[in-house]
Amino acid sequence: MSVFSPSLPGGTWALGDLTVTRFGYGAMQLAGPGVMGPPADRDGAIAVLREVVDLGITHIDTSDAYGPRITNRLIREALHPYPESLHVVTKVGARRDGQGGWPTERRPEQLRRQVEENLESLGVEALDLVNLRLGDAGGPRAGSVAEAFEALVELQKEGVVRHLGLSNATADQVAEAQGIAPIVCVQNMYNLAHRGDDDLVDRLAAEGIAYVPFFPLGGFSPLQSSVLSAVADRLGATPMSVALAWLLHRSPNILLIPGTSSVAHLRENAAGAGLTLSDEDLAELDGIGRG
Repeated sequence: MSVFSPSLPGGTWALGDLTVTRFGYGAMQLAGPGVMGPPADRDGAIAVLREVVDLGITHIDTSDAYGPRITNRLIREALHPYPESLHVVTKVGARRDGQGGWPTERRPEQLRRQVEENLESLGVEALDLVNLRLGDAGGPRAGSVAEAFEALVELQKEGVVRHLGLSNATADQVAEAQGIAPIVCVQNMYNLAHRGDDDLVDRLAAEGIAYVPFFPLGGFSPLQSSVLSAVADRLGATPMSVALAWLLHRSPNILLIPGTSSVAHLRENAAGAGLTLSDEDLAELDGIGRG
């Protein structure tokens, strides 16, 4: 198994004392349809995870809620014992119900149980980084994070969690959590067309904290998609490649976690994210978010 490849786009970033490649991998798509149940191609899922490491990617994002418990077990089967350079990031704060929903589960005893389940399914004694998932499937929701975040801080003090972050959070919730204990990342929806976190991205960059966007192509209008496709055609690239490359150009603290269940698509994403965007390209792409 390889260590970091200098050919990966974006270089590296420090999550506390963990050094990760800015180009990472999101494991959500390894579960079945609707992120429920096992993958249709188990051997293919294992092959993708092994290719992640062979490419030199050192940052995998997962959750025991994916499946549930499917992606973590696949990660363990494919990669355990883990290379020292590989860091697995998980999240807690929601569970899956029989209808495929994501009901919240953020009471202290629930969070403790979820951390214990992640430890077991990943086969580790301590989790590298745990994100507290806030809000709901519709996005962030205002409200105090103190009780839930303090529960994770207690688990950090016990040594079963190394670093903490937030997911699906408002800027106020980020500030509240930082008043309780340090965080190393925020994971929110953000892309070319959805720029509501622009100020938060910049504030976190100034503080040396990572910002990890999800849904790099989610929620584009037809007009926005046509602009992106036109830039991609001009560059001889895919829209996803351009969207990923723009995120890496946007700020040095942005880490990518695109997901796929295909080895070929994984390689395409890794190569495409390394696109060089000119000032003209960036100006045209920035206009998508202002349109």
